[in-house]
Amino acid sequence: MGHNHSHDHGHTHSANKKALLISFILIATFMILEVVGGIITNSLALLSDAGHMLSDTVALCMSLLAFKLGEKKSDTEKTYGYKRFEILAAFLNGIALIAISFYILWESINRFIDPPDVASTGMLVIAAIGLIVNILVAWILMKGDTSENLNLRSAFLHVLGDLLGSIGAIIAALLIMFIGWNYADPIASAIVAILVLISGIRVTKDSFHVLMEGTPSNIDLQKVKKALVEIDGVHSIHDLHIWNITSDFPSFTCHLVVNEGVNRDQMLKIAGQKLHDQFELTHTTIQIECETSEIKDQEDNCNE
Repeated sequence: MGHNHSHDHGHTHSANKKALLISFILIATFMILEVVGGIITNSLALLSDAGHMLSDTVALCMSLLAFKLGEKKSDTEKTYGYKRFEILAAFLNGIALIAISFYILWESINRFIDPPDVASTGMLVIAAIGLIVNILVAWILMKGDTSENLNLRSAFLHVLGDLLGSIGAIIAALLIMFIGWNYADPIASAIVAILVLISGIRVTKDSFHVLMEGTPSNIDLQKVKKALVEIDGVHSIHDLHIWNITSDFPSFTCHLVVNEGVNRDQMLKIAGQKLHDQFELTHTTIQIECETSEIKDQEDNCNE
């Protein structure tokens, strides 16, 4: 049996954690200002954005906790450590996004029926500050690994939703200010809610796939199988599994059935190298069996 494992994510992990911490401080500070401003100006667009920013604050806090827990070493009870918590955090963040978007939609419908007066000048000032804060936070998070790390991506999508919310609030404030159209406030809220809903569904779906130990989207299972079977001396392959422990930590296991007389150590080296070079799989476990063992019993190893 062969095992190969390498970690090259230390620098990226540290950058992700730093980006989250700075973003958390900025978002939490502005959220308080936006809640107060939303109440004073009577703006649903601001209050809904503040509600979303509250979820951002919780999301960023959970993401930070996930990274911190992910640093804990594995033990006899958690043999993979606590890295999977990052995916659980992303899943909960996605559900939070969906729940918040439905709440905003409900409130905007009620306000569309009976639009209240909104203090547009105050709304415009706070929304403009919010836009600047959200652009800054989005830029900070983009410096992290938002393409590969699902936990960081879920936090980034929260902030992106906030950024859109700020733009919507600015437009609504200008429409109310210049043409007195109070319907702009609930309409802006509804549009942002739909965009937030789409993001929430996407994050929830992706994280659920990882929690269900689905095959990573960037790896073709059939191509992996074909590459291994094509190695000289390989008879067949079975019990092949590829899944993600967390966003940037794919794992691989299989039983490789080889012809009699094959050098097993050499076979493990070749197979491991092929998986690394072609599919970027570094955490691999391969069990070697001789050809007759597959016929007798797939669980048995043949004698040396």
